Amino acid sequence: MKFNTKTIHGGQKPDAAYGAIMPPIYQTSTFAQSTPGGHKGYEYARSANPTRHALEESFASIENGKFGLAFGSGLAAIDAVLKLLKPGDEVISTSDLYGGTYRLFTKIYEDFGIKFLFVGMNNAERIEDYITKNTKLIWVETPTNPMMNIIDIVATAAIVKRHNVLLAVDNTFATPYLQQPLDLGADIVMHSATKYLGGHSDLVMGALVVKDKELADRLYFIQNASGAICGPQDAFLALRGIKTLHVRMQRHCENGRAVAEYLNEHPKIENVYWPGFKSHPNHDIAKTQMKDFGGMVSFTTKGNNYEASIKIVENLKIFTLAESLGGVESLAGHPASMTHASIPNEEREKTGIVDSLIRLSVGIEDEADLIADLKQAIG
Repeated sequence: MKFNTKTIHGGQKPDAAYGAIMPPIYQTSTFAQSTPGGHKGYEYARSANPTRHALEESFASIENGKFGLAFGSGLAAIDAVLKLLKPGDEVISTSDLYGGTYRLFTKIYEDFGIKFLFVGMNNAERIEDYITKNTKLIWVETPTNPMMNIIDIVATAAIVKRHNVLLAVDNTFATPYLQQPLDLGADIVMHSATKYLGGHSDLVMGALVVKDKELADRLYFIQNASGAICGPQDAFLALRGIKTLHVRMQRHCENGRAVAEYLNEHPKIENVYWPGFKSHPNHDIAKTQMKDFGGMVSFTTKGNNYEASIKIVENLKIFTLAESLGGVESLAGHPASMTHASIPNEEREKTGIVDSLIRLSVGIEDEADLIADLKQAIG
């Protein structure tokens, strides 16, 4: 199947009971057994649920993986990956990443004896300089949140294979519509399915996809043992969202381009971060590993004025000031005070997350309305 077909049919089949086209919501905590251990593949809903299983099959299909796992949030999915590690292990992470990931790394897992190094990964070859005998995991976002930095997945994968290190890629911003990291050499793909996969701002969920059965078995054990699974209602909503992922992403990309180009010409805007610009760092890599450049755009105002940026986000009418991203509606955020507030100011500014930075999740509304809204808000 090609990708657009996979979003609708990949890993899916009509329900065995009555032929329902959409998997039913199996809102049950447990399943009847004919004799101890005699069941139809499901015994307790934390371990497995038919609705969640259908979603996990869909996750695996659209990422060209073999095994999918659904969690109660994106951070729960990341937490499961970190539980593959033990005290003394080291993780190398991109320095520009989601604040919640940084918080989980530094405020939870550092206390358990895991060491984290945060380094710039624009030049993938530099990653090898930080690998030691204790390095067990490389954690990559690309494009990164919120600076839209592009990391070369193929080059990074070649490095980790030489050192027998796992490579995990947070593919939330790109989605499998734009790039499929497992095909580029990654071992684990992670999503905050809350975002583009669900696509309608009505659920919170995380996803992992892998190809290797041994790794999948370890992660399934962690999923069951720790219990951070999603419920069947959310699984149903995510399945419904994935069926329109391809058409939504096409419009997100079209609108993202229009907004980025408008902001880039605006006299009051200093910097615009969008991978589609030829001047964007690693633009050529983005062209190679991505199908298009996405609907996420960040920008700063001239003079880097905090008050000016706050005024802009407060004045927006169609863009809603809110956490999160990836829904059909356009959202605006102020990373320094919202999504990345958990990162110390000094560390934030090193990666470009200055006080005036605004992050836009460009939705699928009419392009002209979105540009008109930005025009009136910026003034």
